[in-house]
Amino acid sequence: MLAETICSAVSAAGLGIAAVTAYRRRFLTATRIAAYSLVPVGLVMTGVVEWLSGIVFQPSVWIGFGLLGLAWVLLATTRAVERRRSGGERGSAKAARGGAAREAVAPAASAPSLGTGTGARTGSAASAAAPPAEDFSDIEAILKKHGI
Repeated sequence: MLAETICSAVSAAGLGIAAVTAYRRRFLTATRIAAYSLVPVGLVMTGVVEWLSGIVFQPSVWIGFGLLGLAWVLLATTRAVERRRSGGERGSAKAARGGAAREAVAPAASAPSLGTGTGARTGSAASAAAPPAEDFSDIEAILKKHGI
């Protein structure tokens, strides 16, 4: 009963403000204020306010929300532990395979990714470094085209 009275008072005040705004010849703003001020009365008439007040003031509902929160925390925790366990096993397998792959690659092959080094590169290594610069210029052109 109290919630319905408060909603009615808020709506009446909003309609009063809308009337004053319309008197000042700001009709679009007055219409918008009137629309917002009719929402609380509409909620009271549809029964939403009564339903919400029933939920808020019943302890069993809050216990139910607490149990739902506890269930969510338990599920999130088990998923995190499962990911950590499976991620650790996968990570060690990847490290073992990655170490073998790094040994198979020639040391000079990673030199272009390090940038300009000692200058002891051959002409083929310098030409191999040129295409990534062209690729970045294409990417820059696309980003500039989109205004980024």
